[in-house]
Amino acid sequence: MAHRTALVSGAGIAGLTLAYWLDRHGWTVTVVERADAPRTGGYKIDIRGAALEVVERMGLLARIRARTTDVRAGAIVDATGRRVASMGGDTFGGRHGADTEIRRGDLLALLTEAAGADCRYGDAIATLTQHDDGVDVTFASGRTGRYDVVVGADGLHSATRRLAFGPEERYVRPMGYRVCVFPVPDPLGLDREELTYVAPGRTALAYRTAADAGATAMFLFESDGTERLPVDAQRRLLAETYATDRWQVPTLLVAAADTPEWYFDTMAQVHLDRWSVGRVGLVGDAAYAASPASGQGISLALVGGYVLAGELAADHRTGFRRYEETMRGFVAANQKLGPANVRRMVLHTDRQVRTAMRMLGLLGRVPGHDRLFAASLAPIRRAASAITLDRYETAPDAAVSGADGGRRTRR
Repeated sequence: MAHRTALVSGAGIAGLTLAYWLDRHGWTVTVVERADAPRTGGYKIDIRGAALEVVERMGLLARIRARTTDVRAGAIVDATGRRVASMGGDTFGGRHGADTEIRRGDLLALLTEAAGADCRYGDAIATLTQHDDGVDVTFASGRTGRYDVVVGADGLHSATRRLAFGPEERYVRPMGYRVCVFPVPDPLGLDREELTYVAPGRTALAYRTAADAGATAMFLFESDGTERLPVDAQRRLLAETYATDRWQVPTLLVAAADTPEWYFDTMAQVHLDRWSVGRVGLVGDAAYAASPASGQGISLALVGGYVLAGELAADHRTGFRRYEETMRGFVAANQKLGPANVRRMVLHTDRQVRTAMRMLGLLGRVPGHDRLFAASLAPIRRAASAITLDRYETAPDAAVSGADGGRRTRR
């Protein structure tokens, strides 16, 4: 094929990374996004291990570091607000060495600017029809198009996956928790700091980054329910779950009542036997969500987009298969982090909470306790680097900034 075209569904981290690299490989890329405009705000996210290599090859690492959250400290607090254990921001956030942290909206802005793709907001894929030589697509807007490949990068509840693979109940595995994130006025006077409160079956935290005028609150709690609730029901469930809690929880819940910037979902992972059907494939959370508890969703998105673009460009006929072969071990290592991490983040019983607070208090008084806490981060460091990235040849006339050439040579 002399000229290749791709449709990417979803202008998130995975979709924009894929679009960036396909463009550098000489493809014509269209990105379709259901939201009416690029998303802003969002939770703070980490970039570590192999994902750092990807953004460095994109020429974005220096710009990402310039927008770091600069969260310098973290602490566990009890119901009275007493700081049971305190540590440095990197240790508290699970970062080590060159790892960096940025707000999700800031990373999206950088990727949107860099991608060079035709981004069509306020639209979505309605139907897919595969042929030997392409995929016919009908959009919700009524537009139509034919593409050599279609890739779903549209998240945990991927519509592309539903069209190509069937209902999400087959592939989405709830972990028994729900998560909620929203901005709040800063009632604590935080300065680049994160505070976490733990109660039986539920956790609440608030943090403020260097660039934020206010703070961000996150709630993570046990929940057997898996249904997708309307927003009013989500707000009620959150208020009912935390109704008896102290610390600053009541103040944070006031902001939850009417904030327009609201994220609420079941914490879940995605497991599929394969990530493509014919000319339709998946990347990022749509293919292998590891859950927010893993701390590696963004890294999986960045690495997945990079690898998929390189393999499709090398040979579009075998690209999806080679991408899966390359990524499977990396994905498995990072998905394992989610269940273990969430059990440490949300303690099940009052006795577990009391014991954890007592142990954290004792450790917090030990000289060099940051190093002791940092030792527990070894599993995430191993998982984050559990892949060796190829250097894929880019198109000779592509305007590549920070991307290196090379034909499938291992580093």
